[in-house]
Amino acid sequence: MSDTFPTAPAPVVTRVSPGDVPDEVVDRLRAGAIVAPADVAVLDLTGPGAVVSFQGLLTSDIEQPGDGAFVYGALLTPKGMIVVDGWAGRLGARVRFTVPREGQERAAAILHRSVPPRLARTVDRTADCTVLRVAGAHAVAILGAAGLPVPPHGHAVETTLGGGDVSLEIARATERAPFTFQITAAAEHQEALVDRLTKGGASIADATALELARILAGWPRLASEVDEKTIPQEIGYDEIGGVSYTKGCYTGQETVSRLHFRGHANRQLRGVLFEMDSPSPLAEAWSAVMEDEREVGRVTSIAWVAGADRWIGLAVIRREVEIGAVVRAAGREARVVGLPFDLPTTRPA
Repeated sequence: MSDTFPTAPAPVVTRVSPGDVPDEVVDRLRAGAIVAPADVAVLDLTGPGAVVSFQGLLTSDIEQPGDGAFVYGALLTPKGMIVVDGWAGRLGARVRFTVPREGQERAAAILHRSVPPRLARTVDRTADCTVLRVAGAHAVAILGAAGLPVPPHGHAVETTLGGGDVSLEIARATERAPFTFQITAAAEHQEALVDRLTKGGASIADATALELARILAGWPRLASEVDEKTIPQEIGYDEIGGVSYTKGCYTGQETVSRLHFRGHANRQLRGVLFEMDSPSPLAEAWSAVMEDEREVGRVTSIAWVAGADRWIGLAVIRREVEIGAVVRAAGREARVVGLPFDLPTTRPA
């Protein structure tokens, strides 16, 4: 793949260790909301052919929902393997693609190579934009209390801060997503935005808290759940709405559609619930998932959840390993569970 795209990020097991996300932040995710800066890159595709061009690249349908659509999807190789994933927002003649920072160069390379300049041009806005994500059970109420518009699921709107001259884009993710709102503005307005949201009741957090929310939601991450040979169905794109089987052609569609209509993925993204409640670290050097002395997958993300006081993880596992199966993952006994996680807390609401 490196002959066509910039070198893929090295695969890593994402880890959220005890103390990385304070207890009170976990409580706010469960019974309030947090606001945190996202570690992402922002690429704008603008011009008369932006929407049509992007529609021919993304696994999801950004054309049919109309102006204001906000969808999750990926750009693929011609063989159907994921190059980079992200959230695409359509406003007017512009598509804004928000991707993981480690996928910035790869996303830009595809857009520059695939979209003729006469149709649209790509502008990297990462340096001059701030992207905040609001996550938690009461995110909608808190956004309203902050005096900001609340778009419906899967839609984005442009607005201003307090009726002034500070321009914002507020997008609301789909229901399974690990965050509720994504707010994009000029970088110099981050402090004012955070202040407005905290006055509305949000708690300030960092990107690690968003990682915990991602793992709890069972949402894939580039370079952890996604490697150079990953196809969308292996990491739950059918379940999280990351692929359309009714839109027109896009790069890699043949492989994705053939698998959907004629077969099945041999691997699936699953949760692993570690049986031991000790906060001591899980093995760092061994990510294998074993069942009856047979290697059946790999652990891709792990996190300590304060309140539930236990380790959880994500793993890409062979499909014949059933929900409820007991395996050995990262050196400890664990139970395979469905996603998203549904963990009780040890503290009152």
